Amino acid sequence: MPFATTRPITAMDALFTSTSAVTVTGLAVLDTELTLSFWGQLIVMLLIQLGGLGLMTFAVLIFVALGVPMGVTHHQYLREDLRQTSYDSLTRLVRTIFRVVLLAEVAGAMLLALTFVPIYGFHQGIWHAIFHSVSAFNNAGFSTFSTGLVRYATDPIVNIVIPALFITGGIGYLVVSDIAGRPFWRGYTLHTRLMLVGTAVLIVLGVGLTALLEWNNPRTLGQYDSAAARMAVAWFQGVTPRTAGFNSTDIGGLHDSTSLLYMALMIIGGGPTSTAGGIKVTTVVVMVLATIAFFRRRTHVWAFGRSVGLEEVMKVMALMAIAAMLTFTATFILTATHDGHFLDIAFEVASAFGTTGLSRGYTSELSDFGRIAIMVMMFLGRVGPLTLGVFLATRVASRVRYPEGQVHLG
Repeated sequence: MPFATTRPITAMDALFTSTSAVTVTGLAVLDTELTLSFWGQLIVMLLIQLGGLGLMTFAVLIFVALGVPMGVTHHQYLREDLRQTSYDSLTRLVRTIFRVVLLAEVAGAMLLALTFVPIYGFHQGIWHAIFHSVSAFNNAGFSTFSTGLVRYATDPIVNIVIPALFITGGIGYLVVSDIAGRPFWRGYTLHTRLMLVGTAVLIVLGVGLTALLEWNNPRTLGQYDSAAARMAVAWFQGVTPRTAGFNSTDIGGLHDSTSLLYMALMIIGGGPTSTAGGIKVTTVVVMVLATIAFFRRRTHVWAFGRSVGLEEVMKVMALMAIAAMLTFTATFILTATHDGHFLDIAFEVASAFGTTGLSRGYTSELSDFGRIAIMVMMFLGRVGPLTLGVFLATRVASRVRYPEGQVHLG
């Protein structure tokens, strides 16, 4: 649409931008500030909101509005997407989702306006505040500024509000609903406890290692004189790789070790039923718990006085296997068809699969084939490996049981 851009763009540019927005990734081949008009930015924001809420959420709304009962097949998909098994619990969760989204995004926009309005004036400042609030809560990472949030790297409002929004959106609606409706900690479900502990550990690791590895790097933290400014940037950049993809420093200037750390965080992602991608925090936590149980010779996995079922452990294995195969295949294909640096390409793939949006500057260098490959990864990362597996899985379980055989491992 000509009115959406300030200059002509190709169909591939438009498709890539739309896919990145609706999968809440944030990888960009266009300068959102200079290339997209207000209407173009508005379209991107609406796609972000649609993608953040999720197709299944809108499906439930349509079913509720039309009074259409959901069959067994619908429940199977919804169970994996929203982790709810009954019609009543699904509708309650959807209502909770919309309340949380409305409250968080309005509050975020009002607070961000305190920073943007004095700089850009009322109308432009309000627009920047609304766009960044929606983009942050939905973990999209899109910005209306050409350099991202680098200019606001040490701004206290931006450093508090933006992370608060994408952490809230990234822990999942189930966790938010649990926190709002149950007594503190003891009343929380096992899922909520594991998510909160896992998220806290990953935040500490991300921020701490970012500060440690980048403290004296003149292209990132080292360009700031005060320790407080360096810690502010380390905080923001250390929490954003798992979910949001905003940058307050030059991602291309990171040390290779920091880039590898961010790749791991991007692949992990956020929480189930959240606006984040990746294999999810609870997957990694259960994997760690299962590993501990193995070395302690326990026959079951447990945490906080609750057992984790064998089916969940099997799902972890499936998720890890699918994620490894997808990221390896995409990286192999792109390295075989492009001449870029291996780390730049692998970083791009991890960012797409985790729907994060951080980039070492290689996105615009991709050929049309490479962009299609990245779009596929963005879609698979947003849909989720487990949902994809359920869709492709055998519908009827086999009743045949075979004698147990011995397999030597390791």
